[in-house]
Amino acid sequence: MSNGEQRTVCFPFIGDFIGGSHLSALGLIRNLPKSFAPLVVLHETEGPVAELFRREGIDFEPAPVPNRLQRLGAHNGAAVLNVARTLPALVRYLRARNVAIVHTNDGRAHLMWGLAARLAGSKHLWHHRGDASSFGLRRVAPWLANRLVAVSKFASPRPGLFSAASKCSVVHSPFDVTKMVGVEREESRKHVIAAIGCPPETKLLGYVGTLVDRKRPIVFVEVLAALQRLEPDVEFAGLFLGTAVNGLDDAARSRAEALGVSDRIHFMGFRYPGEPWIAGLDALLVTAVNEPLGRTLVEAMLLGTPVIASDSGGNPEVVEDGETGMLVRPDDPAEFAEACLKLFGNAAYLAHIVETARHEAQARFGIERHVHAITAVYEGLLRTGDMRGADRVQVHTR
Repeated sequence: MSNGEQRTVCFPFIGDFIGGSHLSALGLIRNLPKSFAPLVVLHETEGPVAELFRREGIDFEPAPVPNRLQRLGAHNGAAVLNVARTLPALVRYLRARNVAIVHTNDGRAHLMWGLAARLAGSKHLWHHRGDASSFGLRRVAPWLANRLVAVSKFASPRPGLFSAASKCSVVHSPFDVTKMVGVEREESRKHVIAAIGCPPETKLLGYVGTLVDRKRPIVFVEVLAALQRLEPDVEFAGLFLGTAVNGLDDAARSRAEALGVSDRIHFMGFRYPGEPWIAGLDALLVTAVNEPLGRTLVEAMLLGTPVIASDSGGNPEVVEDGETGMLVRPDDPAEFAEACLKLFGNAAYLAHIVETARHEAQARFGIERHVHAITAVYEGLLRTGDMRGADRVQVHTR
């Protein structure tokens, strides 16, 4: 292969549910150097994911096979049969398009497309965005993936006799730092105030992300109740900005009703772009536990919105307590509420956190760094195959 030849990188996506992996992949795809040609493949060509790529001007192709693979548990015998059925078509597809690397971003794509990549002679990059205890990372990645990238040290595989740790690098997700600079906080706040119809002095507290168990939406409701208990005269509102799954929006409504804060909560659904909504908040509350590396933490830091996060998962790799945000004990609504009051009651402390966080996030999470690190992994894969041990790119938090 000559140095001037363009290599094709295939990005397959399964399902029609938008997550942080799609937003991160968009940043990478848009900024790949000319030596790599992105090939985006969608199993669902209608729906939110397809609309996102269309809106961002990213071309995609329909997958050569339908997705019959449901979200995987640790023991899903039907998954093996479904993957076997799709393999011939996927292998033919990858060979026909001369795909050099298959870059997968979620569990089902890892399994379906990773095995096809191996059989087609393509290299497989497994981009891991879950925690280190996931079944796929522990039992499948060690033998399937040529290379792994994890979004945080917390998400990285642990060393062991059967482990993918030796072929894993830590590369943080990309963020468009320049895009964040252009968001006007005061105008954003006015927009949010108008959208929910509350008084201008209302403190706006946000939960941003999918309503799933790991992100603890019920704890967010309990934080609002604790805040009302501690300071009943403070005007505040809680905004859920994200799609709910498994009826967790109804569960949050029921809990809010029981705690007497249902009038304080607003379910806004998924909002894109999310930057103006995050910029309009007075604080972002990250109640999630075992979160590998939440995009919203970094986005809030770049936008000047202070972050109060649970001291869990990858959060401490992003937030330095008292400097770039506040870390509190997970599942402790009272401590979250007390942190809110400390922020709102100390203007100098708030200003310090906001400025320090913005500077730190700009230095650590720019798109250029991410693209450079990922393309270095690509080059290493194509040069040396599995690239175990030597020449590895490591981008750690601190």
